[in-house]
Amino acid sequence: MRKLTVYILSAIFLSIFFVSEQMAEIMKEMKLPEPRIKGGMSVEESIRARRSVRNYSSREISLDDISQLLWAAQGVTDKSRGLRSAPSAGALYPLEVYVAKKDGLFHYLPDGHKLELISTEDLRKGLSRAAYGQSFVEEAPVDIIICAVYERVTSRYGERGIRYTDMEAGHAAENVFLQAAALGLSSVAVGAFTDAAVAKVLNLPKDVKPLYVLPVGYKR
Repeated sequence: MRKLTVYILSAIFLSIFFVSEQMAEIMKEMKLPEPRIKGGMSVEESIRARRSVRNYSSREISLDDISQLLWAAQGVTDKSRGLRSAPSAGALYPLEVYVAKKDGLFHYLPDGHKLELISTEDLRKGLSRAAYGQSFVEEAPVDIIICAVYERVTSRYGERGIRYTDMEAGHAAENVFLQAAALGLSSVAVGAFTDAAVAKVLNLPKDVKPLYVLPVGYKR
């Protein structure tokens, strides 16, 4: 009887363990709302409305709008060929996009338009320190960090691939700025930061280099 009880308890424990593991995997990735391909503001109006803003309110950005911003940065716009929203040399796509919010750090996965949970810690304060104490990096409800794996492009184009990658980061960032303007949000480009400090705060893989920090939020 005792052996049977131990067997039953072991089976229950194992089933709970495996269910917990499965739930952890499900929780690690989150499907984003489908991006909209029609909006209420023209490209011309977005260009005129875009301004660099360094004062943000504490108002949160909706998941729908975060979805839209990430799609503008690196979303798949041609599913049959896997092409994305920003032009890329040789369609090699060296950019990796991260999102820092109060509920954690996330990695954007263009395929499937999903967020991958990296950390549940609010890293915006550390990111602000890495950006020479620029307080608005911490104040903004969302920081989009554009990074790059240069080897994806330099392996084909040599040293010229560094320039191509940096150009692509600019394309993606401008997409974010214009999309933010179209959503009634404000943003700013931050390039003043210590690369090693940002990489440490975000615990980036060694081959992933931070290029841009883009705070986004509602103007205060």
